[in-house]
Amino acid sequence: MAVETPICDFGWKAPDFSLTGVDGRTYRLADVRGDNGTLVMFICNHCPYVRAVIGRIVRDVGALRSEGIGAIAVMSNDPVQYPEDSFENMKVFAREHRFPFPYVMDGTQEVARAYGAVCTPDFFGFDSGLGLQYRGRLDASRKEACPEDSPRELLDAMTGIARSGRGPKLQLPGMGCSIKWRGEG
Repeated sequence: MAVETPICDFGWKAPDFSLTGVDGRTYRLADVRGDNGTLVMFICNHCPYVRAVIGRIVRDVGALRSEGIGAIAVMSNDPVQYPEDSFENMKVFAREHRFPFPYVMDGTQEVARAYGAVCTPDFFGFDSGLGLQYRGRLDASRKEACPEDSPRELLDAMTGIARSGRGPKLQLPGMGCSIKWRGEG
C-alpha cells in the first residue's frame, strides 16, 4: 500500500539508536552524524519505490559527503512477513548497490516508531544540531524513476541545510510502500 510522508516538523530532534549494520558493526546516531547535517533514511530491499531510485540515493548520498552530511539507511520491515528484507538479503542489496553509508537492521521496529517513519523510502534530513529540516521526497520518482534531468530535491535540500542550517519551506511529501509492521498483514 502506498503511503505519503507527513509534513516536516522543523526543529524536531533526532532520536538516538544503536543498530547492527550489514558490516557487523553497531551504529549510533553519533557514529554517522555529519559536521553539517545528517540524513536518516528508512529503506528496504523489496519495495518497488526504493528499487526504482536506489542508484539515485547512492549517487546523491555520495555527493552529500563532500558537503559534510553523514547518512545511514535503516531497514525496519518485518523480515518474517517479507523474507526479501532479511538481514542476509540486506547484505546482498548493500553490496550490489555499493552503499557508501551504513545499512542497519531495526529488528525491534523501535527506531522506525521513534522517528515516525511511515514508508520506504522515508527521508529525515537534520541540521548540524540534529534538528529536523527536511521530510520530503528524493525527487519526482514513484515506482519508476523520473527523468534524469528532474530536480534532485533531497540533494538540493540537504546541500542547503549543510550551507545555511535551514531546510526549504516548500517540501513535497515522499511516497512509498508502508512500513511492514510486525503483527500486521
